[in-house]
Amino acid sequence: MNLQTKIPLQKQESNLISYNSKVFLLGSCFAENIGEKFEYFKFQHYVNPFGILFHPVAIHNLVINALSGKKYADTDVFLNNEQFHSFDAHSKLSQHTKSLLLHQLNAASQKTGHYLKQSSHVVITLGTAWIYRYIKTNKIVANCHKIPQQQFQKQILGVDVIVAALQAIITEVKKVNPTVNFIFTVSPVRHIKDGFVENTQSKSHLITAIHKVLGSQSHYFPSYEIMMDELRDYRFYNQDFIHPSPLAVDYIWQRFNDVWIADSAEKIMTEVDVVQKGIQHKPFNPNSEAHLKFREQLQNKQESLVRRLPYIKFE
Repeated sequence: MNLQTKIPLQKQESNLISYNSKVFLLGSCFAENIGEKFEYFKFQHYVNPFGILFHPVAIHNLVINALSGKKYADTDVFLNNEQFHSFDAHSKLSQHTKSLLLHQLNAASQKTGHYLKQSSHVVITLGTAWIYRYIKTNKIVANCHKIPQQQFQKQILGVDVIVAALQAIITEVKKVNPTVNFIFTVSPVRHIKDGFVENTQSKSHLITAIHKVLGSQSHYFPSYEIMMDELRDYRFYNQDFIHPSPLAVDYIWQRFNDVWIADSAEKIMTEVDVVQKGIQHKPFNPNSEAHLKFREQLQNKQESLVRRLPYIKFE
């Protein structure tokens, strides 16, 4: 008896992700969920240098500014609630001094430009088509930083606007990195603060726009559809009934693995998993002969991996 309606997925025929790949993940909190999997298995990756970015214009601004070499200056930051913020970045980058924030923004932007030029894969997860425009400057912001809502105008991005933003990202990155592959996905997180109907409208705009820009080096992975259809049960959600549970993230990661991870990487992933579980192991008697031997064997496994893949670092 089959108790699921499973989305048919096929392994990519080429340009698979291996331990030689460099993966850049941008977008919503689901990008960070998947980024944590790349971190756990020690792939070469870079995740959300400006923090979580929910909508396509914010991601577009980051990419274009980074590739054009934009330098953030005093006029790009502001003080609110005793913290300095940037409308281009998530509040996790906010700092107590202007100079520290500007240094962090410029360092992250520079690294973004550098990583985009050498990435094998850029994974973009879009969360919402709803945006907030700061009335004073008419700027679409990535984050409102708890400024009173009456200072913003809320709008939904039209499909054509989203298409233009995504196409600009693809075009500009390919100018400096012609062989890069884009993987687009829509976050399974429901933005119900916008409203239930409004969330559906938003996701529809995103999905429609993505499918208008797909090509030989641009692909779609159905994270949203897997969550809505294959994991159609509240046991796959966190207690807020909005965000996917760790089990759901594991499941979607496995489906992503089935499509995008090269078979050649599987053996190394298994070795890394053994080491990671060994590091997390808490012994009953840390001074026992058995545990000391276990630690020695674990160290040998780490060193073996690092010899083959020098960029790997274990905590």
